[in-house]
Amino acid sequence: MKDTSEKLLQERFSQSVMSLRVTPKHENGLEVGIRWSQPARDEGRNSLEREARLTVWPGHRFAPPIVAPLRREHAEQIVFPFDVLQRRRKEWIMETILACCAGLDLHKKSVEATVRRREANDHFHKETRHWGTMTRDIRAMADWMAAQGVTQVAMESTGVYWKPIYNILEGRFTVLLVNARHLKQVPGRKSDLRDSEWIAQLLQHGLLKGSFIPPRWQRELRDLTRHRIELVEEKGRTVNRMHKLLEDTNIKLASVATDILGASGRAMLQALIDGQEDPVKLAELARRSLRGKIPELEKALDGHLTDHHRFLLRLLWKQLQQQEEVIAEVETRIEELTRPFAEQIQRLDAVPGVDRRVAEVWLAEVGPHLDPFPTDGNLASWAGMCPGNEESAGKRKRRRITPGNRWLKRTLTQAAWAASHTKNSYLASQYRRLAGRRGKKRALIAVGHSMLVIFYHMLKQGTTYQDLGAHFLDRLEPERMTRYYVKCLERLGHKVTLETRVTA
Repeated sequence: MKDTSEKLLQERFSQSVMSLRVTPKHENGLEVGIRWSQPARDEGRNSLEREARLTVWPGHRFAPPIVAPLRREHAEQIVFPFDVLQRRRKEWIMETILACCAGLDLHKKSVEATVRRREANDHFHKETRHWGTMTRDIRAMADWMAAQGVTQVAMESTGVYWKPIYNILEGRFTVLLVNARHLKQVPGRKSDLRDSEWIAQLLQHGLLKGSFIPPRWQRELRDLTRHRIELVEEKGRTVNRMHKLLEDTNIKLASVATDILGASGRAMLQALIDGQEDPVKLAELARRSLRGKIPELEKALDGHLTDHHRFLLRLLWKQLQQQEEVIAEVETRIEELTRPFAEQIQRLDAVPGVDRRVAEVWLAEVGPHLDPFPTDGNLASWAGMCPGNEESAGKRKRRRITPGNRWLKRTLTQAAWAASHTKNSYLASQYRRLAGRRGKKRALIAVGHSMLVIFYHMLKQGTTYQDLGAHFLDRLEPERMTRYYVKCLERLGHKVTLETRVTA
C-alpha cells in the first residue's frame, strides 16, 4: 500500500514534488504529506511552494480530512484528496489592501489578538497572543500591536465587551467594530484563536465594513438618554403597582381621575398614607376641573385600607419620589450636553408629535452631523425603519422591518403615535390613510419613517419644517378620489351629479 501510494503520487507530480512523507495509520490507512513547487502564472514572479496533508485508504475509500492547502491559512473541506494540490493560493486571488493589521476576538475575561503582516517576499506572517481584559493588559496589547506596525484593528461586536477596548484603542489605531453576521467562519475550525486570525485576514483584504461608532461626547449622551428611558419604564412599573394596590383596597380613584399622579391625585395619596380615611375629606382635596367630580370621588375613595396596604403604599410612594428625583437629575445633565445644539432641537420641535425628548434622543443616536449616512435610505436602513429585502426563487417573502437601532426606532414610533393624533397635519392624514388598509402598526412605522426622512433633510439642508397640510395626499390624485367618493355615495342609494365650481 505504501509503495503504491508513493508511486502514484510521484507519477502525478513527477515534475514538481520536492518531498514526500508517508506514515502508516490505523486500519491500513496512510497519512501522506506532500511538498511541491508550481510555476508562477504571471511573468516576473517566482514559483509557488505548496504543501498539503491527506489520508489514503485501501481501494477507492478516501477519508478527506480538514486539509490546509497553505501554511498559516484557513482550511477547506475537500471532496477528493488530490483536488487540493491543484488549488491556487488565496493570496494571489484576493488583493491585499493593508500591509499590517490586527484582528481581535473579544470575551469577558480574555482577548485573542492576531497580527497579520505581509513580508517582502509576498508571504504573510501572523502572530497570535492571548491577553486579559484588565486595563493594563489592554494597554500592553496596544503597545505590542503598535510595535508590530499595526495601523488598523477589527473586532467583532460581542455584547458590551468591546466598549472598554474601543475606548483605549480609539486614539492609537483605526478601529472597526464589525457586525457578527458579516463574519462567516469556515465550518469545522471554530476556535477563539482562529476567529481572530479570520478577522485579521478579512480586514487585510478589505472585506470588512465597520459599524457606525459616534464620537465620545455622543456616546456619553447616548448613555444618558437610554438610561432615562429605562428609568421612565421603572417609574411606569411603580405606578402600575400603585394602581394594583388601590384596586386591592377597592379605592377606585383611577376610575374617576384620568391621572392619579396629578396634583389632586398626589394630594389624596399623601393623605391616605398619613392615615386619612374619610372619603368626604379626601374628595375635598380635588383641584381645578376635578372639583366638578366631587360626588363621584366620594364614592370612589370609600374603600377598605388596612395598615398593611398603607405600609405598601408608603414604600411605593417613596420609591416613586426617588425615581422622579433621579430622572430630573439625568434630564439636567442631558440639557447641559445638548445646549450647543439648541438650534437643531428647536427646528425638530416644530414637527408635529415631536418634543424635546424626541429631539434629544435623535441627537444621541444619530448626531447633529449626518456625514456617516449618505442618503436618508441609508439612515432608515440603519435605524430599522424600513423593510428588509427578502427574495428567493423570484418570490418576495413577507417583508418585515429590520432590528436596527431599537432606541431610535421606539422613539420614532412614539412620536408617530403622537403625530397621528394632531389635527390638520400631513402626518395625521398619512396615518389615517394607511391604518385602514394596512393596519395601525404598519401605519405607525410608515409615519415614523416619514418623520425620519423629514429630520434628515431638515438637518442636512438647515431648513425649517413646512407642513404639507391634511389634504395634500387627496390633491395628488383628484380624479381617483372623486370616483371613490362617488361610488361610496351611490352604494348608499344616492344619485350623484357633479358640477365643477368656477373660481373667481
